[in-house]
Amino acid sequence: MAGEMIRGIPFEYEPKRNNRFFAEFADELGIEVWKVQKFKRPSMKINSVEVDFMNEKNYVAGRYRWEEMEITFLDPIGPSTSQQLMEWVRLHAESLTGRMGYKAGYAKNILLKSLDPTGIEVEKWFLEQCMITGISFGDFDYGNDELINITLTIQPWRCILNL
Repeated sequence: MAGEMIRGIPFEYEPKRNNRFFAEFADELGIEVWKVQKFKRPSMKINSVEVDFMNEKNYVAGRYRWEEMEITFLDPIGPSTSQQLMEWVRLHAESLTGRMGYKAGYAKNILLKSLDPTGIEVEKWFLEQCMITGISFGDFDYGNDELINITLTIQPWRCILNL
């Protein structure tokens, strides 16, 4: 009995790995899959609605929402990820003119795929109508020789797990 408690994961069950994924963006954005360094997997919040009855409380599920997701990109000199992402930002809001875009123009679908050791898809998230809620183009620092990264925060409308 004690031996069963310390057994490891059976060999026929390969765990998913953090570093085996691809994120595919809409073609018109031009963002290559190799530029994505980190991608937060989907998470959901379900409201709890209180139901009062006599001297106690019960709960039922209320509205739900998909939480914001962060994506970290490499920013090479060319093609510049800064320029590509700024074009997407401009579909939301234009700094020079102050105009705002229509959701039909700025909401983009993203595919997030998890891979097995041989490169076969084992999980596929369809992130529907994602909009940008924040972007950080990183820092310049004379005392640092690390690569420049861009952090993008998106809000998906729906997240659908296909595999």
